[in-house]
Amino acid sequence: MCLTHERWSHIVESHDYLAGHLDLVVETVGDPDSIVTGIKAELLAVKHYDQTAIGAKHLVIAYKEQGQDGFVITAFMTSKIDKLLKRGIQWQKS
Repeated sequence: MCLTHERWSHIVESHDYLAGHLDLVVETVGDPDSIVTGIKAELLAVKHYDQTAIGAKHLVIAYKEQGQDGFVITAFMTSKIDKLLKRGIQWQKS
């Protein structure tokens, strides 16, 4: 999975609470709790964290797959995960 410096800068500018949490983004992409269908052919890697800089939240990473690789589009945290899960869970950790 590719996360360019440009994309990371965009993510942190839009969601400043993620600054300093690149490790959580990498962990979420590598070991998500679930993969959800996105709106525009992207996938959403979702992982719950009991403690973040803004409390207990789900970290959501939007990405697209390209062959064997893929690239990160954006990332954000939310506590309202139900609406995302209704889009369709493609994979879930057992």
